[in-house]
Amino acid sequence: MASTQKSVLGTWKIRCIFHFIVAFLLIAFVVASLYSMGGNKLFLEQQMTPTDSTQFCDFFSGKWIYDNISYPLYKEKQCSFVEDAFACEKYGRKDLEYQKWRWQPHDCDLPRFNATALMEKLRGKKLVFVGDSLSRNQFGSMLCLIEPSIPPSSSKSLILKGNSFIFNFTLYIQFFIICFAMVICNALDFLLKSMKDYNATIEFYWSPYLVESNCDEILNHRIRDRIINIKAIEKHSRLWTDADILIFDSFAWWLQPKATLLWGSFGSSDAIYKEVRMRPRFFEMALNTWSDWLEIHINRTRTKLFFMSLSPYHPLGEDWGKDRGQNCYNETEPILKKSHWGSSTDRGMMQIVESVINELEMRGLKVQYLNITQMSDYRKDAHPSIYREFWMNITEAQLANPASYSDCGHWCLPGVPDVWNVILYSYIMHS
Repeated sequence: MASTQKSVLGTWKIRCIFHFIVAFLLIAFVVASLYSMGGNKLFLEQQMTPTDSTQFCDFFSGKWIYDNISYPLYKEKQCSFVEDAFACEKYGRKDLEYQKWRWQPHDCDLPRFNATALMEKLRGKKLVFVGDSLSRNQFGSMLCLIEPSIPPSSSKSLILKGNSFIFNFTLYIQFFIICFAMVICNALDFLLKSMKDYNATIEFYWSPYLVESNCDEILNHRIRDRIINIKAIEKHSRLWTDADILIFDSFAWWLQPKATLLWGSFGSSDAIYKEVRMRPRFFEMALNTWSDWLEIHINRTRTKLFFMSLSPYHPLGEDWGKDRGQNCYNETEPILKKSHWGSSTDRGMMQIVESVINELEMRGLKVQYLNITQMSDYRKDAHPSIYREFWMNITEAQLANPASYSDCGHWCLPGVPDVWNVILYSYIMHS
């Protein structure tokens, strides 16, 4: 009997020692993982510190180089978020060479886009693209760039809410642990909880004029008689205040020949309406409304601000030596002429934005201006042209002349907006 008791006691001691070793190893594993995650975070931050030489490089001056090794950065068919307006391959484009051009700055190299590093930087934060369909084009590109690095076990969703498409992802880091005692599970619980919360939001907010207008419905904005409330922005901007990163864009809709300006409120009996031919000064008035709001409401220690410069379009083939009446349709290579500027690229509007941003900086608020215009102006080959879903019916006459309905303003994905986002990524990682 005594021998049996000693045997049981000895076995119990061995089991206790074994459980203690297992518990110790498990806790050490979790702590090491936490430390490793912190170390990786530090490593990623160190890769793009303010002393990194890329901070001092002009990313916007360079040339396009054919690169079928490292580009495209993702495959159209493998991205869940390519909208039909930008899905050129899906809609029948056979030549895919437009996907294989890499932007090469003259004095440095663009960083390789690291989706994992960006997600770590965006942990618990909100990034919002604000603007028109070019901003939406860039938003779609960003989702395609990060999607391959999101594990299948993660929770991800794209929802439409009000004026926004909101992409949210939560990354769950899972550990399969065999608990030999309930006390061990309880001891590890707080560590495991600290490891599985990892969420970020990337959003596109439709606001083509930045200020309020009658074109502000994200799914119903194709209105012939446009009305712009030139002094009102609160309806939109109150939804931006919780963002950590804001990327603005507003050019294309200001290129229309005329619109009606509104002073007052929509539907108010004392509102003043005035039909005007669109002029740069109205664009400047809207930007001043935008900048005044930023100066008062933006949390300068929290929110990083960016403004994308004009995205060029290619309606005139004469700009690159083609016959009159031709445009981006059937173009398969970039413009290689150094320092090319298209005749449709309104540099005066760009100067207005630059002036407003410079004035904001003098008032103590920094907005980083990302001048992607000229680099994009070379890319006559990278538009959807006829290879996209169109919201209007294509007539027989148009079908007989594809250039007549070609989309030479938006961009195929993969494509030019990916480079915009690589540059944006670099600036975000430096912030």
